[in-house]
Parts: sequence; structure tokens; C-alpha cells
Amino acid sequence: MRTRGWIIPAAALLAATVAAGSSAQPASSRAPRGETPPEPVVIELFTAQGCAGCLEANARVEALAGEPGVIALTYAVDYWDYLGWQDTFARPEFAQRQRAYRRPLKLRSVGTPQVVIDGRRQVAGAQEAALKAAVDEEAARRVFPPEIEFRETGDRVGVGSGRAPAGGAEVVAVIYRPGPQTVEIQSGDNRGQTVRQVNVVRSVRSLGTWSGRSALYTLPAGVGANEAVAVLVQARTDRRILNGAVLPPR
Repeated sequence: MRTRGWIIPAAALLAATVAAGSSAQPASSRAPRGETPPEPVVIELFTAQGCAGCLEANARVEALAGEPGVIALTYAVDYWDYLGWQDTFARPEFAQRQRAYRRPLKLRSVGTPQVVIDGRRQVAGAQEAALKAAVDEEAARRVFPPEIEFRETGDRVGVGSGRAPAGGAEVVAVIYRPGPQTVEIQSGDNRGQTVRQVNVVRSVRSLGTWSGRSALYTLPAGVGANEAVAVLVQARTDRRILNGAVLPPR
């Protein structure tokens, strides 16, 4: 499967952006000198511990999460809690994020499991062939996105200049726990089963808007020692993700 690298861009590239018109860019880099890694594929799984059809989708996304060039994020939604099990990871804002994709993706409704890829397309999470094909196609897409680079101090992130989408874009910090987590389900449709989910999202926070100019953003405080931060530059209108990068646990 073809995937794109998601190493944080080289400082030399961002320095060129700074010279073009901004002094607010970080100077550090984690990419090999001279290397220009392309943008990653961002996979967002919307799932629920009480969803009987989600177990297979969780496994599919976990398999993809280990691929180079992929940022996989799992959002637990709360609208299945009425079936008898209160999801231990769910938050209302995660369901709200899923619903925000309904109109741009031309969907009548939303449900689980659902996988949204780069904010551009969606597939039912258990459809392995369709999911891999969609990731391959997004990996081959060249959109020349704004570059993302974290400061060595880990408290700020720079987004380079580029062509802003109609309606502008938002810079979002997704805080998540890397790796798999398991939960024993005591009631509801999955009673007696162990649900396994990967890269479970804890919170989503807006860092500010991006209008095409280079800018520096302050990362959220209070990120746990075992938590990572995925920074996404996302169009406000059609919800496509222009680029993403990950600050791993420190």
C-alpha cells in the first residue's frame, strides 16, 4: 500500500517561508536535512464501545495506524449510550465533529463505524478493500500543503504559508493516547466482549484560524505524559484536511 511520510518538515524549508514574509516560524526540525517529506493521510474513525458492528472496523484502522505516512485517530461518540453501555471515551464534541462532515460529504446522516479520510471522503469502516484503496488514492494526491513544524520546547507549532481554501482554514490540536487500549464491556450489545481501540482521542481544541500566511500557534497546556498531539490544518467550509503532523509524547 502506498502511503506518504508524515515526518515534520525540515527547518530549511520553513526558513524559506519565513524569509518570504514572516518571522513567527519555529526554527527546529525533526526531518533529515534536505528531505522534503510529503503530507500524511489522516484517518478519522468514528466508533463506539456499544456499537456491535464497530469491532471489525476498530481492527482495520489499527492495522492502518502502523503504516508509515498515516495519522490514525479514533473518536468515540456518545449517541449509542442509550443502548445500555456508557462509552468510557466518548464526548459530545466528537459526535459534533462527525456531524460536521455530513454536509461536505453529502451524507443523509451519520453513524458508526465511519472512517473519514483526509476530510475528503468516507467509507464504512469494516470495508477493508475500499478503505485501503481510499488511503492509497489520498496518498497519491499532491496538494502542496502548508508545512507544519513544532518548536523544540513543545509548546508551539508553526504553520507555513500557502494557498488558503475558500472560507479559510482552522488549525486544530487533537490530543490522543497513542497505541491500543482495551475496555471490558459489561452491558449493551457488546456485553461480555473486550473492545480494542487505537489512538483514542481525548480532546479536540482549536488553535486559531489560518488564512494562508505563516503563523505561530500555542499548543494546549496540560497534555499528559503519555499523550500525543496531532495538529491538523483543516478547511472551514468543505472540511478537507490540508496537512497534519504529530508531536509524540515527551
